[in-house]
Amino acid sequence: MQETGDDAERAALVALLRTRPGGENWRSLTEDVATRSSALAVWNERCPAELFPTPQGPSEQLSAAARDIAAWRAEGLGFMTFLDCDFPAQLREIHEVPPVLFHRGRLVPDDVGMSVVGSRKASQRGLDIARTIAQGLVERDITVISGLAHGIDTAAHTQALEDGGRTVAIIGTGLRRSYPADNAPLQQRIAAQGLVLSQFWPDAAPTRHSFPMRNAVMSGYGRATIIVEAGEYSGARIQARQAVAHGRTVILTDRVVESNAWARDLVHRPGVHVARGTADVMSKAEEIAAADRDIDELIALTAAQ
Repeated sequence: MQETGDDAERAALVALLRTRPGGENWRSLTEDVATRSSALAVWNERCPAELFPTPQGPSEQLSAAARDIAAWRAEGLGFMTFLDCDFPAQLREIHEVPPVLFHRGRLVPDDVGMSVVGSRKASQRGLDIARTIAQGLVERDITVISGLAHGIDTAAHTQALEDGGRTVAIIGTGLRRSYPADNAPLQQRIAAQGLVLSQFWPDAAPTRHSFPMRNAVMSGYGRATIIVEAGEYSGARIQARQAVAHGRTVILTDRVVESNAWARDLVHRPGVHVARGTADVMSKAEEIAAADRDIDELIALTAAQ
């Protein structure tokens, strides 16, 4: 892992992701950089410096990336790459590891959190359940993770803030944007009291691809995904499947299982649990959090010896 001052590596990774030499996608480039443990080595190999630099050549592209990193910091945007020591360790475990992350708010090492997700057009009962679950997580010192969408996400974030707990919003746009627009004040509150994370360039607009990508990061960041209420083709369905692939626990409310074929298909998969009420959700959440904290303590003790 690189130290916090290695901006040459960061600039090289930004330049690689922007130029995509050879037409490679970001995942292929990330794997190549991970194998070499150096974005600069990959950049110098793919885009060697010219004998006579040009305005659009590799040297200027690298310089432009370095200037942008400095400008992001001056604006107050946190920026890190997957090679940085402070990059969330749990995200390195997933196949869709984001090569870069932008953030506003406070990073917490080994953050013990769980996603609370569901329908944007939630019923009143669904909203009440989301608030109760968020309240229960806060009481157990578990971070409430969600995606800042309307409905279940908004209810979970808002309840966590009202109860003085930690909440993390993982968004499908750049940090300079808010989607939906009317959640901009909520996004600002979360940045001030918790953490807002984005894997997209700061000005990036929402696209139909960005939200499934966001769901993968949300699944990877948390210890579990709790699906409160969802439709047959909702983003929650995508996240549930991603969480299973990541080896994370999935907690489905019985209402989700009763109303969705995809949920019934997941019920017998390892790590998938059906909750018969909020007390059942909390019991499983306590079990997961306790197991993870025991592992963290064991790792800390081993490292100290």
